[in-house]
Amino acid sequence: MSWTRRSAGLLMAAAMVTSVAACTAGGGGGGGGASCVAQYTYQDITYQDVGNVKFTPGKKLGVATEPPCEDTGGRGGSEEPAGLTGTAYEVDGISPEVAIAVGDTPETARFFAVSSDSEFPPEVQRLIDGS
Repeated sequence: MSWTRRSAGLLMAAAMVTSVAACTAGGGGGGGGASCVAQYTYQDITYQDVGNVKFTPGKKLGVATEPPCEDTGGRGGSEEPAGLTGTAYEVDGISPEVAIAVGDTPETARFFAVSSDSEFPPEVQRLIDGS
C-alpha cells in the first residue's frame, strides 16, 4: 500500500472519529445535537438543564415539552422534531417562572431554570453554589 493511500485512509478515519465525537459531545441528555442544551418549555417559558443541583421537587405542575434542536443554522430543515415530554414539578422555594424540575417522577426529575446569556437568577445561583 502506498504512502499516499495509507495517509488518505488515516485522514478519513480521523474525520470519522471527529464527526462522531462532535455528534455526541455535550448531549446533556436532551436534544442530541452537539450544540443543543437540554431544554424544556412549560407554559411558554423555556428552561435549560442546570446540571447536578440539589433541590427538592414540589407538586406536579403539568407537561413540559422538549423544543426542537435548531443547531443546523437553518440548513436543510433537518432540525430534530419536538415532542419529547416530561412531567414538570415545582422546585421548593423557587417560582415556576424561574425554575422547574422535569422527569417521570419527582425522584428522577432534573433541575431546569431560565437563564439570560448563561446567567441564572439569584435564587437559582444560590442552589448551584450550595450543591
